[in-house]
Amino acid sequence: MQRVIYVIFLFTCFLNAQINESDTLKLKANLSLSGLYQGGNVETIIFRAKNEFTYKPFKRFVYKNTNSYIYQEFGGDKADEDILSLNFLYLNPNKRLYPQILGFFSTNFRRKIDYRYLLGVGATYQILTKEKNWLKTSLSSEFESTEFNATQFNEAQYNGMSSIQTLRATLWLQGKHHFFKGKMIFGHQSYYQPSLEESNNYRWSTDLSLEFPIWKYLNFKINYIHTTESVVVANQEQEDQFLTFGFTIKSY
Repeated sequence: MQRVIYVIFLFTCFLNAQINESDTLKLKANLSLSGLYQGGNVETIIFRAKNEFTYKPFKRFVYKNTNSYIYQEFGGDKADEDILSLNFLYLNPNKRLYPQILGFFSTNFRRKIDYRYLLGVGATYQILTKEKNWLKTSLSSEFESTEFNATQFNEAQYNGMSSIQTLRATLWLQGKHHFFKGKMIFGHQSYYQPSLEESNNYRWSTDLSLEFPIWKYLNFKINYIHTTESVVVANQEQEDQFLTFGFTIKSY
């Protein structure tokens, strides 16, 4: 299977880092913006934006929202324009085990997805709970609906359909760990989403990062993302990989 790797050297600004919903602050937020422009024989434009925040509207509830946008253009042709919104409502996230309600919405230009939404419920278990060494896993179940602007797929059973619905299960694992007295910080977030109805319909993703503090408010960051989706429009790749280099600007 052919793999596609995008390697981008750029300056990226992050306000705060990955947010843990079990933190005690009532409101936390971050914003990241990144981009790349290349002129000449082949014009290249890449723009990415991501924001994340948690808010505690009531004593026992925490709402967490993550939104991301990506636009890529090569030689005047649009290659990507994607939106992803992840929304969680947690009950008692300071406990070892706590429930959650979730809702996702996304679009994907290259994969010809007009829109996709998931609605579900689940629970999170905190394996490690230290501020500089936390690890948690989640298990949830969702109803998913995806609307494509194509009707031919790599799996023949879906040919002729522009809309695919299924029930899914999602297994998450995420955490952040400090090593060498905080001189290296390893962050990760991975999930696996099989369909509960069709064994050939699944996806998984992993997001890995290494940060090296330069001074109190500035880290050098390396980020690697790998995603795989089993059911795609005909002649589309199932895998994507992104490797980026940048900086983290922190407010604490």
